[in-house]
Amino acid sequence: MMVIRPVEYDDLPQLLDLAGKAGGGLTSLPADSKTLQARIERALQTWQGALPRAEQGYVFVLADSEDNRAVGICAIEVAVGLQEPWYNFRVGTQVHASKELNVYAALPTLSLSNDHTGSSELCTLFLDPDYRDGKNGYLLSKSRFLFMANFRHLFMERVVAEMRGVSDDEGLSPFWDSVGSRFFSMAFRQADFLSGTGQKAFIAELMPKHPLYIDYLSAEARAVIGEVHPKTAPARAVLEAEGFRYRNYVDIFDGGPTLECEIDDIRAIRKSHVCSAALGEPDERAPLCLVANLDYHRFRVALLPAHIEQHDVILNEAQLSALHVAPGDSLRIVTLSAEERKA
Repeated sequence: MMVIRPVEYDDLPQLLDLAGKAGGGLTSLPADSKTLQARIERALQTWQGALPRAEQGYVFVLADSEDNRAVGICAIEVAVGLQEPWYNFRVGTQVHASKELNVYAALPTLSLSNDHTGSSELCTLFLDPDYRDGKNGYLLSKSRFLFMANFRHLFMERVVAEMRGVSDDEGLSPFWDSVGSRFFSMAFRQADFLSGTGQKAFIAELMPKHPLYIDYLSAEARAVIGEVHPKTAPARAVLEAEGFRYRNYVDIFDGGPTLECEIDDIRAIRKSHVCSAALGEPDERAPLCLVANLDYHRFRVALLPAHIEQHDVILNEAQLSALHVAPGDSLRIVTLSAEERKA
């Protein structure tokens, strides 16, 4: 059975393998052992309550309950930008007008922004291509919402998610070529790697402080502003089904969209509810649901046909064991949307 669990020290080799398969463009999953080891350590310290809010971040992995091997990763940053600036571009408009000449021009612009400072961030979503069958992607992405619902007081009012922008198989980004490369004088992958390994000071030092006119960018760059990499389109659809929306903020490297939603408006948080676990034989015809325990340190989520009788979720012994619960323990549950159940 596939389950979501907190990251562990022993996951480092699997995470390095996932980083290699992710390739460029996933800034928060660099193929760098030292960085990933530090990320695991920071996540474990977060669970231990040893870090201030500005440094807190949770990392979860998707693993088979049989062998415990990590085949997917997802994460939540508790509050971005409180320790070092968190940048994106705001897509806006600058108007140039002259009554005397009868000229009026509304020109689209890119302005460096820190508007999402203090938001919680969904990040580092990647699933091994060999496990993209079935509904593992839904489980990996949406599991974070049940954790946030369980421990709502730990997170901020607004939740954001940076989506991977358009780049080709060689790691070339048309947006970077037209914008970032003019100021950074380095390849997209190098800048992406530096940012992913925590070396972000160069962003503030080198990025332009004044608005950039989008009309001066190449046609290729203009076309990808707010667009996602083809492999990221399913992840965007999952978040949009939960209520996330693009509100004209894009990544400064590849132009990918930043989606955002108020935490209490997220569908899986708003519609989830708490039931009790009961031992029995579940009805395989029951609706597919995300089912999570309420254990902060041993958090588990699985995607199961959830047969509910009088506020009890009927689970068999293997399911109870995988979720680390016993009959009578509390569970948080939410159904997939009708479209997702059919997919």
